[in-house]
Amino acid sequence: MPEFNAPLRDMRFVLHEVFAAPALWARLPALADHVDADTADAILEEAAKVTGQLIAPLNRAGDEEGALWLAGQVTTPAGFKSAYATYIEGGWVGVSGNPEFGGMGMPKMLAVQFEEMLYAANSSFALYSALSSGACLAIDAHASQALKATYLPPLYEGRWAGSMCLTEAHAGTDLGLIRTRAEPLSDGSYSVSGSKMFITGGDQDLTENIIHLVLARLPDAPAGPKGISLFLVPKIQVNDDGSLGEPNAVTCGSIEHKMGIKASATCVMNFDGARGWLIGQANKGLAAMFTMMNYERLSIGIQGIGCAETSYQNARTYARERLQSRAPTGTVAPDKIADPIIVHPDVRRMLLSIKALTEGGRAFASYVGQQLDLAKYSADAQEQQQASALVALLTPVAKAFFTDTGFDSCVLGQQVFGGHGYIREWGQEQLVRDVRIAQIYEGTNGIQALDLLGRKVIANEGVTLQLFTRQIRDFAALPGTPYANPLLEAVQRLEDVSDWLRAQATLNPNEIGAASVEYLHLFGYVAYAWLWARMADVAQRAREAEPAFYDAKLATASFYFSRVLPRTLSLEQTIRAGSNSLFELDAASF
Repeated sequence: MPEFNAPLRDMRFVLHEVFAAPALWARLPALADHVDADTADAILEEAAKVTGQLIAPLNRAGDEEGALWLAGQVTTPAGFKSAYATYIEGGWVGVSGNPEFGGMGMPKMLAVQFEEMLYAANSSFALYSALSSGACLAIDAHASQALKATYLPPLYEGRWAGSMCLTEAHAGTDLGLIRTRAEPLSDGSYSVSGSKMFITGGDQDLTENIIHLVLARLPDAPAGPKGISLFLVPKIQVNDDGSLGEPNAVTCGSIEHKMGIKASATCVMNFDGARGWLIGQANKGLAAMFTMMNYERLSIGIQGIGCAETSYQNARTYARERLQSRAPTGTVAPDKIADPIIVHPDVRRMLLSIKALTEGGRAFASYVGQQLDLAKYSADAQEQQQASALVALLTPVAKAFFTDTGFDSCVLGQQVFGGHGYIREWGQEQLVRDVRIAQIYEGTNGIQALDLLGRKVIANEGVTLQLFTRQIRDFAALPGTPYANPLLEAVQRLEDVSDWLRAQATLNPNEIGAASVEYLHLFGYVAYAWLWARMADVAQRAREAEPAFYDAKLATASFYFSRVLPRTLSLEQTIRAGSNSLFELDAASF
């Protein structure tokens, strides 16, 4: 039976040593009074217990049973409802929510560590509260004070859940095509009608109400994306005193039969004149919804890290115990019939690849969390503005690179098991199936790559990119910085390729789409190199205090720079090959 144990020592290393998060929180007035190093450690330790002991044991059984739909009602697998009730007692849904309405108000740097644990333990379970957290963020940012006061407290409490209703059968990436309509009513509410699909947690039996955030068009709305509004539509109508009233005209038409995350209900939702309320301004709904979508994109990126961490833990244990053949250099375990497979170079290659990418991803997620905290809480207007720009730049990288490398890592973890990796009892094949969706939903990774290169780099002439690369160059210039030369070479490669693409895009618009995925990967590997250099810098200075832990960091950094970062060389060559070869084949010849 696979297990999950939260990597608390690694998380504390990133938070306290690499990023000095407690010092940052101490200078941000909104955080200084209620979070410090001890508070953070206590929260992480409790989160480790909840995820490892309560939620992780439901993962395989939940996959086997799946969510069930019968006569319009969804039932989650055995144990989910009880576990969810215990889970919300700890206030975990509102861990980074607004304290004014009952949230814990914890910094995002801390919340990303918790989210990683949650996805690592059980991705299906994690999604129910992840959608609630994102819905809370959108409501808090854009809804009226009355809507906030009514809906945020029970959402943060976890008694109610949230969902995000965007996609329609004919409108996925191109949301400008949606047909769901909203008619104004005399009391200021709206009648919402239409059908949405691929709605995570659109229905379930965990909470007493579900609050749907629905994109729809008003009667006089202009065509395309500029004519979309956002509406809050509860499953059960809410009385003026906050109590639950009559059922709304919202039904679940079916659930999807999926490759993975089977315990998460992915629903077709029908709105038949359901009563709803406008969030934000009319025809500005897409911008409001992006507040939630960008939260979910980072969250889903972290799903890639979490699944990879669990795959690594399982594969590491198996490699230490599985006896097959002898080491190439001679017998290592003479008292056994064969040596453990961890002595073999290829097994070590696979394990180190997962370790380097997962720990690099954890550091990058923490860095993005740091920028989110600065953008939200900093009193320095310039610092706040720069952090917001970096968040916009890095969100598509986090979503796509975490999940691309997370999937690859889960496949490697499965491969370590050999034939046993293909067998359900070991848990590795479920991780491969569960994490695969993370490359698809919340905007496919190809779309994230287009967003990064087209909007965040080329459209603003690389200004924010330079803000990011300047931080890398400043770090590399410090005396004694480890791996300074390969790091500078890598960041120069990223800048040169970015400049080349900006020039090429003016000549041929196909160049952006042809290069975008490779460009995002190039960006990700360079970002990880910076973070591994930072981790190595801390490790070499602190080594004597805990040699085994810090030596492992230094060895993994060495592997990253010698065996992973060189991938940027081939990515550069692929990008510079241009788009012509993609269009030499006529469409009819495919």
